[in-house]
Amino acid sequence: GRPGAAVSTRSPSIAVWSRRIAADRWSRPTDVRISRCLIHGSVRVWGMGADGSYDDLRASSRTADHTAAAQAAAPSHISLDEVTIRGTGSIPLYVGPGVTGLSLTRSTLEGRSVSTALYLDAESADNRIEGNLFRTRTQREMVAVDGSARNRIVSNRFELGGRPGVFLYRNCGERGVIRHQTPSYNIITDNAFTGAARWRPRLVVENARQGRRAYCSADKGYPWGSSANDHDGASQNVVSYSFGK
Repeated sequence: GRPGAAVSTRSPSIAVWSRRIAADRWSRPTDVRISRCLIHGSVRVWGMGADGSYDDLRASSRTADHTAAAQAAAPSHISLDEVTIRGTGSIPLYVGPGVTGLSLTRSTLEGRSVSTALYLDAESADNRIEGNLFRTRTQREMVAVDGSARNRIVSNRFELGGRPGVFLYRNCGERGVIRHQTPSYNIITDNAFTGAARWRPRLVVENARQGRRAYCSADKGYPWGSSANDHDGASQNVVSYSFGK
């Protein structure tokens, strides 16, 4: 990327995206390593819906085995190690639907974001976020865990600047996509938070939304996931943290 140059969701600095090659087949990147570099802008890792239309993601979400299908189509085992991502507005690191096995280690997320610093989207799982520094100037929480499961968010330092830390929720109905997986079985431990808001210092919040969005009804009519229940459903998460280190 270029210092200070704006990027968008469709034109990130680095894109690791899957492509459909047949009606039921995807070409997906695996075992990609990005290390020891400064990235101006953003990194986006995405499977279904990478073309921006969401049509394939929406259609898949209306089937019972959507979580497995999304994970089979998405990039897997993507490693970012010793990188600095300097945000210029768009989310510095977006981990899209179905992505599994991604790791962010020994890295720094800084700059600014109109949203979060890190977003783990629906049906993603088994990602490792460990030993990083988060100091992005965000307009929302620092990390969103949106219907993403079995992740390890461990031993990171968060410089919050008055913003919340980590939110776990399920963004029911957005763009008509049913979220099947709940934000559960995540391990969020041994993290240090500084700069929390004095009034209502929200560091790690489970079930942060509970259906309080106007678009939650957009996925109605199916017997599973957020179509059947708008609540976040977070459970079996292990959460502990250190403050002020």
